[in-house]
Amino acid sequence: MRFAFIAKRRHIWPVTWLCEVLEVSRSGFHAWLNRPTSAREIHDAKLVTAIETSFKASDRTYGARRVWHDVLEEGLACGLHRIERLMRINALRARPRRRGKPKDDGERSVIADNILKRDFQADRPNQKWLADFTYICTAEGWLYVAAVLDLYSRRIVGWSMKAERDASLVMDALMMAVWRRGKADALLHHSDQGSQYTSEQFQRLLADNGITCSMSRAGNVWDRAMVAQLVQATMARSAMESFFSSLKTERMARKVYRTRNEARADVFDYIERFYNPRRRHSKLGYLSPMEFEARAMLA
Repeated sequence: MRFAFIAKRRHIWPVTWLCEVLEVSRSGFHAWLNRPTSAREIHDAKLVTAIETSFKASDRTYGARRVWHDVLEEGLACGLHRIERLMRINALRARPRRRGKPKDDGERSVIADNILKRDFQADRPNQKWLADFTYICTAEGWLYVAAVLDLYSRRIVGWSMKAERDASLVMDALMMAVWRRGKADALLHHSDQGSQYTSEQFQRLLADNGITCSMSRAGNVWDRAMVAQLVQATMARSAMESFFSSLKTERMARKVYRTRNEARADVFDYIERFYNPRRRHSKLGYLSPMEFEARAMLA
């Protein structure tokens, strides 16, 4: 590692100085420099190229495990620890997630029963949909983003973006989901008790499409949470909150949007060009939502 450090910086500082500071001999460095490249080093170079391709394609958000699955898919044999080592040496570190906001445990009137009741297993597509919305700051003001997620594959099947936080925001997201997936038998739509979801217009839309409404208590993340593995002792989080957290961390953390249209374009790109077709999910065996559904259809 010392010789590699010297080789990268010998055009900046004299080799004599670098060898002296790192306490290695010049003859040893030149012997290392002129020796034939080993098979392991050649394979490491191929791995680094594949690692960088995967890391950059994820907008610098993938950690070692997701990168590892990309590398294996390219046909390069290696272990997870080797990927971790090469990412560490090449300073490829995923952006950390932001901390979530405090939970809102406020009581609200019950509009619909909680039919989901923490049963987070879906045996097929279009069996259980989760819905929620978030907001994005732009120089023009807030942009609200509503989404509908299929619990079976974690795929975003419907979304909507507006400057106003009214019922039409969530209705448009639901209509996109129905248009894309078609009407399904025994479909459950689960959300919180936000005024958009409890509105007469939205409830009528659910009824017209034969969709059963389920609601959790406002701010109660546990009702909509995807329970994390107990062995890891991690806290359960809402699947929708997980998606919005990924959106903001992986795409928006370092950006400032001048206009709402600029933010709209970026959200569209994240959902339709990265999240649904390419982003690997640990809950899906490190497959993307679309790939998971495609393989399930072939099974």
